[in-house]
Amino acid sequence: MKKFALIVAGGSGSRMNSTVPKQFAEINERPVLMHTFNAFINFGSNLEFILVLPKEQVKYWHELCKKHQFKTVHKIAFGGETRFQSVKSGLNLISGDGIVFIHDGVRPLVSAKTLQNCFETAAEKGNALPVIPVSESVRFADGSVNHPVDRGKYFLVQTPQTFQCRLIQRAFMMAKSDLFTDDATVLESIGQTIHLVEGNRENIKITYPEDLIFADIQLRR
Repeated sequence: MKKFALIVAGGSGSRMNSTVPKQFAEINERPVLMHTFNAFINFGSNLEFILVLPKEQVKYWHELCKKHQFKTVHKIAFGGETRFQSVKSGLNLISGDGIVFIHDGVRPLVSAKTLQNCFETAAEKGNALPVIPVSESVRFADGSVNHPVDRGKYFLVQTPQTFQCRLIQRAFMMAKSDLFTDDATVLESIGQTIHLVEGNRENIKITYPEDLIFADIQLRR
């Protein structure tokens, strides 16, 4: 069965207080995005890679690949104005059946166990959504009114959100809106049940400067 890693990297450096897009920020002298590729490379050697980047960032990415001698073969799709459009652009480069991992380019700490959980469940049931339980107390707020809720009923969603290729491609073709921010929700919109699997707590989405410090420590371990 074919496996595809569709890595979506369209972020900016706004919350990082940086002019460099966060996928190109360096950890241990290499861009975050290359560490994300390596998480999948370490998982399996038969993956086909598709990278989704804003068109204006592609030249810089090629320069980084040359600088760091990054030679992993991958196709590039141009990102759109929304995540939905970017993912759809990447899905258009997949032909035939298989399993596709749709992953944030700034999540370099996804574990092999999480990837295996996602692959096995998606192969059997059509899709897999990695989540972790909420460990803090949770309150619901609506204007000036707020109240506690049962945290046991809530989960934090991670990536890679993983699907049988033809199933998720059909969902993106049938979707009536491009405002989805979550790939599993696109599939759910055509009547499919989403299957949760165990993620890993280290699999953070790098957003703030302190996240780079955490990721650096984890990668060195």
